[in-house]
Amino acid sequence: LGWACWKMYSGRPEVDLYRFQSVGVLATALGSNGRPEEALPVLETRLALNRRHWSHDQESILAIQTNLTNCLGFLGRHDEALAL
Repeated sequence: LGWACWKMYSGRPEVDLYRFQSVGVLATALGSNGRPEEALPVLETRLALNRRHWSHDQESILAIQTNLTNCLGFLGRHDEALAL
């Protein structure tokens, strides 16, 4: 379902909020289904998009960084998680 959501909105401009949210839905779906190695690049993409287009939204950036840190920890990449 996460892939379907992302696919539906992936053709929209990069600054489109629905496209941005669909990346989050995909990351959540992958992580929730025990696929953190696939969720990691999606989370990294979401963080990059947030920083590029909504850099004023520090709360959202912090939430994505938290999700990214959790994903890295789940993958055993604790040093990288701490660096965030």
